[in-house]
Amino acid sequence: MKVRYIIMFVAAVLVGCVSCKKNQQTTPVQPEDLRAKKLLQGVWVSADDDSPVLMAKGDTIFYPDSTSMPVAFRIVADTLYLIGGITTGYPIDLQTEHAFNFRNADGEPVKLVKSEDATDFSYFEMQPPVVLNQRRLIKRDTIVSGPADHYHCYVQVNPTTYKVYKTSFNDAGMEVSNVYYDNTVHLAIFRGAQRVYSHDFRKQDFAKLLPMVDMKETILSDMELESVDDSGIRYAAFLGIPDTATSYVVEVTVGYQGKLSMKLSD
Repeated sequence: MKVRYIIMFVAAVLVGCVSCKKNQQTTPVQPEDLRAKKLLQGVWVSADDDSPVLMAKGDTIFYPDSTSMPVAFRIVADTLYLIGGITTGYPIDLQTEHAFNFRNADGEPVKLVKSEDATDFSYFEMQPPVVLNQRRLIKRDTIVSGPADHYHCYVQVNPTTYKVYKTSFNDAGMEVSNVYYDNTVHLAIFRGAQRVYSHDFRKQDFAKLLPMVDMKETILSDMELESVDDSGIRYAAFLGIPDTATSYVVEVTVGYQGKLSMKLSD
């Protein structure tokens, strides 16, 4: 009986694994259509208004928007796959030497024609993507009065080279990634010459309070003094996804003995 239960358990695990794999978006393993990839090489413009949409060069697609990251691509079985943070497939309706029609992320048809204008190549100059947010140092010094003493509070927002990639969709309905820089925030609190608390906050410090789905695209933008009461000195930490309405405020309280507590504000 024990052997039978073990066999049944292993079978159930294998079935579960197969089910999981079906839901994952992965790079297609079938051989790619090299002829189709060759046909796609060059600059393609909208069939409606001749505006540049993409350039295929080698294994990479480039966009005219200087803030969008280039992305690797494959063509497999009448589908264009863009291989970025995730792999996204776009069904191809028509592909010839001079025409390329496909369905975007919303299922809408996108019709492109190959550019014959040499000046269109200037939209795709091989420059590093522009980082959208301006990096700047912010410093704040504040003296506050606690229940029994005065406290010197110091905040410094430090720009970093930590890159945050945010996925969005361009005008053609194709998934693109924009790059931003994250920050760290140094918070220090002193009572006279005695240091009560000191820490360099990164967005990972708030991971348990934020949805995992948003963490990768979130930037720690600032920490501001909110209030002082018997429980301690309270700051608001601001985290948000760039260029969206999605943002979070975390209440950060430092007690007068240096104990830290955090909770997500309503």
